[in-house]
Amino acid sequence: MKINYAAVVASALLYWVLGGLWYSPLLFGGKFIEIMRWTPEQLARIQAEGAGLQLALAFVGSLVAAYVLAHIVRYTSAENAVDGAKTGLWLWLGFVVTTNLNTVFFEFRPVGLYLINIGYHLFAFLTMGALLAVWRRKKSEAKAPAYV
Repeated sequence: MKINYAAVVASALLYWVLGGLWYSPLLFGGKFIEIMRWTPEQLARIQAEGAGLQLALAFVGSLVAAYVLAHIVRYTSAENAVDGAKTGLWLWLGFVVTTNLNTVFFEFRPVGLYLINIGYHLFAFLTMGALLAVWRRKKSEAKAPAYV
């Protein structure tokens, strides 16, 4: 079985764009800035420096996550959106929730920040898992999911 790289790239783009929306003023950007206690001066400095490198690295991280998730979707034989989302849910619960909780315990980061961050990853893993499970390579392979 082969991974459908178009599905992986689309999932990575979805993950990356969802991050932009999640942390935008439309959703949780204001609360995120408030919890981080960034001053107007800090925000101005951040905006002046630009985030090109950070955005590029975030996309690379999204590609890696989508690629790994595609493999796990394949291993679980998820062939519909619900099964793909369940796969994303279990990976999120087992690896994102648990590993990020250490930032609260040991870095003393606010629980609100933790909830905003893991909420983003939950939504992203659910949607990526669903997309990877249902993406079809060609019409002739209509019954084959993204990993065939």
